[in-house]
Amino acid sequence: MRAILHSDLNNFYASVEMLRHPELQGKPVAVCGSHEDRHGIVLAKNTIAKEAGVKTGDVFWQAKKKCPQIIEIPADFSAYLRVSKAVRAIYERYTDRVEAFGIDECWLDVSESEKMFGGAQSIAEKIRALVKREIGITVSVGVSWNKIFAKLASDMKKPDAVTVITPENYRSVAWALPVEELLYVGPATARKLKLRGIHKIGQLAQTPVGLLSDWLGKWGEYLHAFANGEDQTPVVKRGEEQNIKSIGNSLTNYRDLTDPQDVKMLLLLLSDAVSARLRESALGKAKTVSVQITDADLLRYGKQGKMPLPSRSATDIADCAFRLFCDVFPWTSDVRALGVSVRDFTGAVDQMNIFTDILSEGKAEKLEKTVDALRKKYGNTILQRATILKDARLKKADILAEHVIHPENFFGR
Repeated sequence: MRAILHSDLNNFYASVEMLRHPELQGKPVAVCGSHEDRHGIVLAKNTIAKEAGVKTGDVFWQAKKKCPQIIEIPADFSAYLRVSKAVRAIYERYTDRVEAFGIDECWLDVSESEKMFGGAQSIAEKIRALVKREIGITVSVGVSWNKIFAKLASDMKKPDAVTVITPENYRSVAWALPVEELLYVGPATARKLKLRGIHKIGQLAQTPVGLLSDWLGKWGEYLHAFANGEDQTPVVKRGEEQNIKSIGNSLTNYRDLTDPQDVKMLLLLLSDAVSARLRESALGKAKTVSVQITDADLLRYGKQGKMPLPSRSATDIADCAFRLFCDVFPWTSDVRALGVSVRDFTGAVDQMNIFTDILSEGKAEKLEKTVDALRKKYGNTILQRATILKDARLKKADILAEHVIHPENFFGR
């Protein structure tokens, strides 16, 4: 049986800021985004602010109304990335199977490490102590035999805790939780389930899979398996990128988009991030682009299509994404959220044909790699495309990148 950990750094942004500003110990603190572009939205808060009722997503004036003494600190993502890498180095003392799930969360497969370092719970306790002693922040760690329950366990007790879900206790521990606590059960899916009387994870697990498929399509089968502890998704280590089916980013914008040019620029921003991640991988170039759209009425649209030639260029990806957007979106409502993903990779060997301008492509590739290096060193805002900078509403857009995960990835299919 596998031994899987899920680590979640507690109040991560706020915890890093407390390290950088020890004079703020004992005071309520909120880490906020740009006032100009996101109206000072709270991205993170420390425990004191949380206890006063401050929530992630509050506008700062709302947070101040709840907690008049709260101190605002602007987000510094380069600092958070440095701390995240330092914590990951601790994880890698115990296993090379470490898979990031955002800047502050990771899965670890310690199945092969137990003989050397003790059982999975013992390793989790060691990691928790090391992160606190060497980094100065706390981490909650979930322990289970699969990724879904390990994630569920890490959320159950915070901060600074280890929680274990086993084949012996998962019915009493996991099944008693609200259905929306299960990873990948979003608000829309939770509403559909609750309308049919399914409020707990245990009820989801015991619902016939055929019914769930009728209600939710193929997704119902996956959720039924997850609720029953049947997730077999591997923890992907570095060098195993070929198992990844797609790479993507998505964004819920701080204002609804009413103009196609705004959509085009946001698709370029998203494609820029996708392109950078694709170049970091060993996947080669992508053939297929997918675009996902959510409108202001929460209706969803999606379409995928082939690029003329395999590419990892942000411009190529964005051009294809915008064409797909124009094909599928009816503009009966404004645009609330956008996503771009790529798939069907060529592998590490570049494929050319007689129409490829090799010299121009090589120059563009070199330029984008240089931009990647500068952004890693100095932060994502050090260089922006002129097209984006021309629009003051978008030039400092604070993209919240997230992995776009496709159902076929869950079982390594």
